[in-house]
Amino acid sequence: MDDRADVREFLMTRRARLTPELAGLTAGPNRRVAGLRRSEVAALAGVSVEYYAKLERGAIAGASSTVLDAIARALQLDEAERTHLFDLARAADGVPLSGRPRRRAAKNPATRPSLHWMLDAITDGIAFVRNTHQDLLATNELGRAFYSPVIGDGGRTPNLARFQFLDPASRDFYPDWDVFAEMCVSVMRAEAGRDPHDKGLHDLVGELSTRSDAFRTLWGAHNVRTHGTGTKRFNHPIVGEMTFAYEELAITADPGHVVLVYTAQPGSPSAERLQLLANWAASQREAEQGDAAAVTNQPDTSEAGRAGGR
Repeated sequence: MDDRADVREFLMTRRARLTPELAGLTAGPNRRVAGLRRSEVAALAGVSVEYYAKLERGAIAGASSTVLDAIARALQLDEAERTHLFDLARAADGVPLSGRPRRRAAKNPATRPSLHWMLDAITDGIAFVRNTHQDLLATNELGRAFYSPVIGDGGRTPNLARFQFLDPASRDFYPDWDVFAEMCVSVMRAEAGRDPHDKGLHDLVGELSTRSDAFRTLWGAHNVRTHGTGTKRFNHPIVGEMTFAYEELAITADPGHVVLVYTAQPGSPSAERLQLLANWAASQREAEQGDAAAVTNQPDTSEAGRAGGR
């Protein structure tokens, strides 16, 4: 990720998608571009063409909030895009997000028992903790059952972005795969704007760009978004298709970490299937506990054990 290139490509892609008609301008004859010209953006923002061209070349350092607001209005940026533009400007100025010192590598909140108590207290929904790298750090019991295709047999920390773009099973798990893919990359792009010095995110983007054509194309689109709230559709291998409402909650003790909770509309088919998944998870837990107890209660047939019984 290159700061100046990110600014340049972000502004160029926003300008390219905005037609004269959408901007309230007369297109006129002999246009060679589908979107706005630099001169038209400059006029809408009330800045000189030379100054806007300088910004679009990536030289955004020193741009005032008044100018950035004017550019955001001219390009009709939504709230997530406007925030991203300001984040890029702060990075160019060497000022981290909101003027605070750069975020240090946070401890994994999954090591905190109280967080697990909180997750486990959520029994009628899927709850999990995710960081800025899309790592799945902790879940409640229903979350472990729900995300079993992502978690697999353990080993390396489950990562939602790697699952999305590198695991063929994601095509079945996400019926709206293209929507999920765009959402995943747009959230990652926004995080990269907030902290352009995040090496872990740099490494993940490099890995996915190398191994996934779909990721590389979406990353190049420079779309940004926040998660927040909404609905998602899944196809779980155990219970089938479910639609959930979701809410994202920031963990203030651990900046960059969030709790996401998926719930089903009461009385809906999705709620019934979620209960089936809860029953399946409970049966799996009981089976594991039974296996553990059987191993514990096995007689000691070793030589030391036989000697001790004499």
